[in-house]
Amino acid sequence: MKRPVLISITAFVALFILHHDFWNWGSTALVFGFMPVGLAYHVGYSIAAGLLWYLVCRFAWPHSLEKWADEPNTDTDH
Repeated sequence: MKRPVLISITAFVALFILHHDFWNWGSTALVFGFMPVGLAYHVGYSIAAGLLWYLVCRFAWPHSLEKWADEPNTDTDH
């Protein structure tokens, strides 16, 4: 398995585990004086998930599969 794919899978599993932020469930703390800590956590989580998706598309995307899909269809049996 290629290294970028292995790193992507590991990061995905880490984000999956971090998504269940049970440590914030009972907290009444506010971030910046107005935002509940759970909401602030999920803002950061969403940014991390978007960054992970960008990095996966950039470094672990199967470009050979994309080239295959872009090839003209040579099948004459329509």
